[in-house]
Amino acid sequence: HTHVHATPTFSCCTRRPSSFLVQASSSEDRPGRREMLAVGLVFPSVSLLSQSSVSFAAETTKGFLSVLDKKDGYKFVYPFGWQEVVIEGQDKVFKDVIEPLESASVTVIPTSKEDIRDFGSPQELGETLIKKVLAPPSQKTKLIEATEREVDGKAYYTIEFVAKAPNYTRHALSTITIGNGKFYTLTTGANERRWEKMKDKLHTVVESFTIFNA
Repeated sequence: HTHVHATPTFSCCTRRPSSFLVQASSSEDRPGRREMLAVGLVFPSVSLLSQSSVSFAAETTKGFLSVLDKKDGYKFVYPFGWQEVVIEGQDKVFKDVIEPLESASVTVIPTSKEDIRDFGSPQELGETLIKKVLAPPSQKTKLIEATEREVDGKAYYTIEFVAKAPNYTRHALSTITIGNGKFYTLTTGANERRWEKMKDKLHTVVESFTIFNA
């Protein structure tokens, strides 16, 4: 159970993470109402202007904000300061604006399977996912570790891998599970050069990912 720590906040210095479209506009243009409406038109299900959003952010572990998606039935935490962005095909994405490889993204797809173990071992599923789904085909991938954990009787696989592009290497962690007739994947990572600095935070993100009956 997550304990909510009340931390003093100073209204002058806190601001709500803004949501914006990744390729919204030129860099000097701050996302305004026009882009917000554009997002609403392109992704009708994403209502950035309504206050009754299914997810909300609340400070939980110090330095992290929590996300609760009641519609799809999952929750997780992400580092304070990351911004929510909209990327087609992803259910939710939060990323660092300065270090774009530092992000957390969730995908939810329907499945008839009921248990992640039906897809084989963490190692087998991990190898398949990093080659076919979690990294572009042009990148060279390597599975580092694959483990299984259980939360409330549900099996979750966690895989650690690297994906090499010509000009950078991303070191990533994914957690995968099945429930509610859905196949859930949360992937987070960082540039290899920042892995040592970021790995504890990224482990906190993947370990926080849990699903519930939606």
